[in-house]
Amino acid sequence: MKLLSVAVPCYNSQDYMRHCVETLLTGGEEIEILIVDDGSKDGTAAIADELAQAHPAAVRAIHQENAGHGGAVMTGIRNAVGLYFKVVDSDDWVDTDALARILSVLRDFSRMEKPVDLLVSNYIYDKVGVTHKKVIRYGSALPRDRVLGWDGAGRFRKGQYLLMHALIYRTELLRQSGLELPKHTFYVDNLFAYVPLASVETMYYLDVDLYHYYIGREDQSVQEQTMIRRIDQQLRVNRLMLEQVDLRQVADKRQARYLFNYLEIVTAISTVMLTLSNTPEHREKKRQLWAGIREHHPWVYGKLRHGLFGTFLNLPGPLGRQIAIGGYRISQKIFGFN
Repeated sequence: MKLLSVAVPCYNSQDYMRHCVETLLTGGEEIEILIVDDGSKDGTAAIADELAQAHPAAVRAIHQENAGHGGAVMTGIRNAVGLYFKVVDSDDWVDTDALARILSVLRDFSRMEKPVDLLVSNYIYDKVGVTHKKVIRYGSALPRDRVLGWDGAGRFRKGQYLLMHALIYRTELLRQSGLELPKHTFYVDNLFAYVPLASVETMYYLDVDLYHYYIGREDQSVQEQTMIRRIDQQLRVNRLMLEQVDLRQVADKRQARYLFNYLEIVTAISTVMLTLSNTPEHREKKRQLWAGIREHHPWVYGKLRHGLFGTFLNLPGPLGRQIAIGGYRISQKIFGFN
């Protein structure tokens, strides 16, 4: 049995995908590496086939028409045979010693009558030219090395979220969670890190630095100007978060609070990107975003609109805009997002 399936979405990834896969191969035959060639136009497909031929017990190459990151991840989920599932982007990689420890813990989970829903580990912002890399850890919110429910979790700080890089879900939970990632859309990692969390009952935090998140390309999707240019995709993800999870149905209060805080920060980012642009078109999109939340999700609207972010991001006039942007800049430094 495969303990872990890893989807590696690839689009024109010939220059770096091999390194990513080689770090995963150290997991041996307990790991399944699904290289999803998403309609690449370079040598990606040939490298995927080469790796699959060289390592038939561990690597599968899947070729599809271009569907974007979300489409590639959904293909991985549909094809996975492992008990657990993780996404590793083709320009990122994993620490091999940390991977060995991860697999040891998953081995223990596989012997349980009811395996743990979610394994959380650390990730590293591997920024080009920076000597001291920033490591995101969760020890302040999650007790280490034990199975726990939401009642055993501490309080997550504002800006402290379980992002995709930190998550290894039980595969069957993913399939049953209602997660549906749209095609040809950036920022779907927010859906991946949000929707299944509403179904998670048990977690385990292993304090190892597993995932290296590469930062260095000028066109990366989290750059401000890139986000403004792709704002329609950010808004699509924002709305899908509202549609795919009904927070009123989340019984555990700590779980519901965590999910609301995550939704709040994504909505704040959507709002502030539209505010930064400040074109007539984007001012109208901001109005439509909040009007849509009020109409279709009135309970959430009340909490969002009267929360700290909602209050400051919706102050009227030029002064309101200055306050919103100033508050966002301060939040960037405090919470480290974007």
